[in-house]
Amino acid sequence: MSTFEYRLADLLMALEIEMRRIDLWESAAPSAQALQSPEPFCIDTLTLPQWLQWIFLPRIKSMLERGEALPAVSDIYPLAEEVLADLDADTSALLRLIRQFDELICGRR
Repeated sequence: MSTFEYRLADLLMALEIEMRRIDLWESAAPSAQALQSPEPFCIDTLTLPQWLQWIFLPRIKSMLERGEALPAVSDIYPLAEEVLADLDADTSALLRLIRQFDELICGRR
């Protein structure tokens, strides 16, 4: 793996750890129907933390493991900043990690 891929893998792990730390990690998966929403971020069927846990993290991890092409751009932070502000948890560290993901993906060229 390249330095970029190692940095990305570390960042994905940090996202999971932070979600667990602030109790945004769920033990039960949403329904299969909820996970298959065609809407961006499954906004109509999942919360953003659910989307991060059940769609985003597994998909990016799988792409890394398989050596598949990763997204060329990422713009998760603006939505996360808006949505996570409404939660009772201190999401500042999680937001920093999401911003770092966006910056890492967009700046790797």
